Amino acid sequence: MNGNRNGWPLWEVFVRPRRGLSHNHVGSLHAPDAELALHNARDVYTRRQEGVSIWVVPAQTITASSPDEKDAFFEPAADKVYRHPTFYEVPDGAAHL
Repeated sequence: MNGNRNGWPLWEVFVRPRRGLSHNHVGSLHAPDAELALHNARDVYTRRQEGVSIWVVPAQTITASSPDEKDAFFEPAADKVYRHPTFYEVPDGAAHL
């Protein structure tokens, strides 16, 4: 387990600022378990009542792409023109799409 000198794992903290918005990564903290990580995240990252929901995720469980390999990783998406709105023609008389 990755952790600090106390052996506590690292947790990534995500806060949803208002209803209907996405959770955003706001920082990291060390805690011995999920419950304490959640309480510490509340105390550290929502001191001014700016959050309505908090997620804490063990950092070791996150798998991410490398920024150094972004060209090779995202290149396959560039050849899928049908994913872009410019690929389609809007029919005459269509009020709303």
